[in-house]
Amino acid sequence: MNNDSSSRIVARLKEWIAGAAPGARLPSTRSLVAEYQASPVTVQKALQVLATQGLIESRPGVGTFVRAVRTARPSDYGWQTAALRAPQAPLRPASAAMRSTANDVIAFHSGYPARELLPERLVRAALTRASRGDAALFRPPAAGLPELQSWFAHELGTATPVGVMPPTPSDVIVLPGSQSGLSSIFRALVGVGQPLLIESPSYWGAILAASQAGVRVVPVPSGPDGPDPVELARAFEETGARMFYAQPNFANPTGAQWSAQRGQEVLDVVRRHGAFLVEDDWAHDFGITANPICLAAQDDSGHVVYLRSLTKSVSPAIRVAGVIARGPARERILAAQAAESMYVSGLLQAAALDVVTQPGWQTHLRGLRHQLQARRDLLVTSLREHAPQAHISNLPKGGLNLWARLPDGTDLERLTRDCESAGVIIAAGTEWFPAEAAGPFIRLNYAGPNPGAFPEGARILGEAIARNIT
Repeated sequence: MNNDSSSRIVARLKEWIAGAAPGARLPSTRSLVAEYQASPVTVQKALQVLATQGLIESRPGVGTFVRAVRTARPSDYGWQTAALRAPQAPLRPASAAMRSTANDVIAFHSGYPARELLPERLVRAALTRASRGDAALFRPPAAGLPELQSWFAHELGTATPVGVMPPTPSDVIVLPGSQSGLSSIFRALVGVGQPLLIESPSYWGAILAASQAGVRVVPVPSGPDGPDPVELARAFEETGARMFYAQPNFANPTGAQWSAQRGQEVLDVVRRHGAFLVEDDWAHDFGITANPICLAAQDDSGHVVYLRSLTKSVSPAIRVAGVIARGPARERILAAQAAESMYVSGLLQAAALDVVTQPGWQTHLRGLRHQLQARRDLLVTSLREHAPQAHISNLPKGGLNLWARLPDGTDLERLTRDCESAGVIIAAGTEWFPAEAAGPFIRLNYAGPNPGAFPEGARILGEAIARNIT
């Protein structure tokens, strides 16, 4: 009889537990004895069964509770296969540049500058001031705070030559980071199934955004001086494309910068084909021995869609960027962006504007230039001494990265594993190619933490390369 009573209590308590929140407290033993008209021994036996099954846990002196973590069981998500169908675009793995690592490794992989290269004091003060203002409480306009729109327009306007109409604040749309902007631009101005010309190699995030937007990526080879205008024209003619995505200044990953002449030649090709050039000026603030040359400053007819990010130079926590576009293209981008994010946090916009309008901002950028040069030169020197097999054909005049060609036949997967096991994280270059890689490359970030470890990191890399090719 006791066993029957115990089973009955177990069954009833299981029903109660199924509807209870994890961590909920069960009624006391005395209450259960009264409720089920059973002896204390029978109730205790039932509770022991539930505890053995992992449904409850007892805390001496406190009570009995529903387990916060239920007993593990295999999850079955098979139904999602039918619901989701095949993906419209191939799923790309997360970039190595976004990977978080332990503090004790030598990190050459990251796409962001180290904390000591950020204007931390300016950022903290700006966030404090922004939190006290109206931006912390109210929704900003969909296109952005007017003051920040004016700042983006003014910055590009200062580079605009006589005879070219500078952009106005109403040409600016503030974005929650340039990655979001790329997605909106590709959806709004290219469209599903349509061709998009893109430099090869190029920014992995642009390749990802294009893939998710469903556009058809057409690689255009690009070297230390940028793309060949003749090859670019041929690609426009063969594909009927109406957009070319490029990074004319300190390109990610190669660090290449177009000359003023090359930029004009590319712009002429774009104009002849009635197309758009998306100018991604991600590294505007990271010049070392050269300043950025903005093609958008040469164009007032709406051919150039200019993308300017503050995320990497101000703070990765302040994801704010601006796109400058003219004519109907601007309205289409705004509509696409509104569908994705509606508006950008006014608090972040106010903080970003505060930072870049402080006198200390220009002082910070001058110091940053020298710090980046010292780190770049240290890494280059270390590679030449310890890893001469990593050939660097272009010493970047700005940006954050070195692009190194490795010996033919190098197994990049094995190389990255060998380096990681020795405490060095590198980024294989394959993810920066829209199609097949042109060879074995790696991207090395010289703006990462602990530059004092660069020589040791280069030594480990050199030994791993030597093992890989022997």
